[in-house]
Amino acid sequence: MSTPAASIVFPTRNRRDILLEAVAAALAQTVPVEVLVLDDGSTDGSAQAVAERFGDRVTYHSLAAGRGPAFQRNRGIELAKASIIFPLDDDSVMTSSRTVEQTLAEFNHPRIGAVGIPFINVRSHDQKVHQQAPDSEHIWVEHAFVGASHAIRKDVFLAVNGYREHLFYMGEEGDLTLRMLAKGWITRLGSADRIEHHESTNRVTARADFCGRRNDVLFVFHNVPAANVPIHLAGTLYNGVVTAVGSRHPLRQGMGLATGILQGLHQSLTGGRRPLSREIYRLHRSLKKNGMRTLEEIEMKLPPLPLAPVR
Repeated sequence: MSTPAASIVFPTRNRRDILLEAVAAALAQTVPVEVLVLDDGSTDGSAQAVAERFGDRVTYHSLAAGRGPAFQRNRGIELAKASIIFPLDDDSVMTSSRTVEQTLAEFNHPRIGAVGIPFINVRSHDQKVHQQAPDSEHIWVEHAFVGASHAIRKDVFLAVNGYREHLFYMGEEGDLTLRMLAKGWITRLGSADRIEHHESTNRVTARADFCGRRNDVLFVFHNVPAANVPIHLAGTLYNGVVTAVGSRHPLRQGMGLATGILQGLHQSLTGGRRPLSREIYRLHRSLKKNGMRTLEEIEMKLPPLPLAPVR
């Protein structure tokens, strides 16, 4: 396939059965798609199962083991041929053959860098539909997408240097979309047919506990303007401690907070900080606190777009 309409990237690790469902749904789309699987060190026969069922319709890469979703998404998007990429989780199953086609149509404004595709968490009791735009008359802007269900322009992704791989996972989407916003690209809420997210029952909670709290702290050091760091960091640490105390594993979350502080201070002392402008910081905080806004409402607050796309 020389010019697919979209590329669908699945980072995976030991989720063979649901991965097969996700890939089958991807290949059933109404537009031609390229499907790439980025294996993070599976030991459950995923590679053989994908090869036997789909043959050369899927490109399978085992580039490294234990590097995490951020690393594998970066590699997959770099390798993808299409200009619009769907970097889905390996447990995200498109329930409609039109989801990709519908989402591609929503990249209809140069400010749109990413689209959050509507989805439900299958194992959730309320079955709430997330990332659903309230209407199709406006472009609705959200502060971030959920990594399990989104699409992104490849040139935009490369222009902001992709995911910070040291974050590993937990919170990397918010960091990426904030860097997009700083360059003038927004995250749109979608209206496509929904995706079903089958959250894994085998999730490694120890890593989630640690990375979640650590990355909350690193977000402050990476992005927040100096004048806002004290109050933002204090709020982040307070919320982190409250979450840790109320959790089943407070020590792991406490270690995450402490590691975030140490790594963030090292970054600050070595000149690694690239904070936002105060204007973009305030816009991001408003979107996160008050919820979605239309593009018309916020466009005057956005910086000019780059003169030419980065490829």
